[in-house]
Order: sequence, then structure tokens, then C-alpha cells
Amino acid sequence: MEAKEKKPSGESGDKSADDLEAVFDVPVRISAVLGRTKMPVSELLEMDAGSVVELDRQVGEAIDIYVNSRLVARGEIVLVEDKLGITMTEIIKAG
Repeated sequence: MEAKEKKPSGESGDKSADDLEAVFDVPVRISAVLGRTKMPVSELLEMDAGSVVELDRQVGEAIDIYVNSRLVARGEIVLVEDKLGITMTEIIKAG
């Protein structure tokens, strides 16, 4: 009798979208981080509408995309019909 080779999990075999149907309705939190900064609470309380907050990123630098607080991709901000969107430019492999 010939043994069948078992494929490691995550490797595609005879899987289809139907196999993933159980997770289609699982909610996830997606965050796009433009940059970060630190400031004292007193400075934060002095801010008004139109105040500028300096971030730790440069214009044109990729933004980080998180799913459930885990970095999964990097991307660029795009404008689509007067709405902001994100184009993923790099997928971050788990490591």
C-alpha cells in the first residue's frame, strides 16, 4: 500500500473558497497607521481644530496595515472618488 504525502497546513491542495466559508463572518479590526508621535497631555489639551501633529513618517513613505493588532502589510494612500483608500504594496510574511 502506498502512503499518501500529507501537505503542510497552509499549502494549497484541493482547497476552495467553500472550505473557508466558516470564517467569512468572523469580524476583524483593520487599522492603517500613518505615523506616530509622543506628546505631553498638556500639549494635547491645547490643540484646536486645524492643529498640526508632526508624525514620525515622511510624505510618500509606506503606511502600516494591521489586522487585529498584527502587522500584515504596507501600502500607499490613494484617492478613489473623493474617498481615501489604501493600496497594499507589500505583504508582510509571518515570522
